[in-house]
Amino acid sequence: QVQLVETGGGLVQPGGSLRLSCGASGFSFRSYTMAWYRQAPGKSREPVATIQGYDNTAEYSDAVKGRFTISTDNAKRTLYLYMTNLKAEDTAIYYCHMPDAGYWGRGTQVTVSS
Repeated sequence: QVQLVETGGGLVQPGGSLRLSCGASGFSFRSYTMAWYRQAPGKSREPVATIQGYDNTAEYSDAVKGRFTISTDNAKRTLYLYMTNLKAEDTAIYYCHMPDAGYWGRGTQVTVSS
């Protein structure tokens, strides 16, 4: 059974940093493309970053490019999102997603506020 569990969300001040983690189980983690999405209040869920399983090629939305870094640790079966220079508009629920199979985690709340 595939499980994706996000942790690491919280309240952070503007300009601060945060690292999200997504623990994966139930599938061959290193073989799949993984992604982070987010959904802000009143808005649709949107892609944030994607990382290819076979060569670790990463892609980012324009909104986070240069500030966020997606990475994986295959030994720990964990997907990460390191977020820096956070802005109020980054406030959202962040979801771990496996696009090829359609699985989602339950999300973790990130709030950027002073």
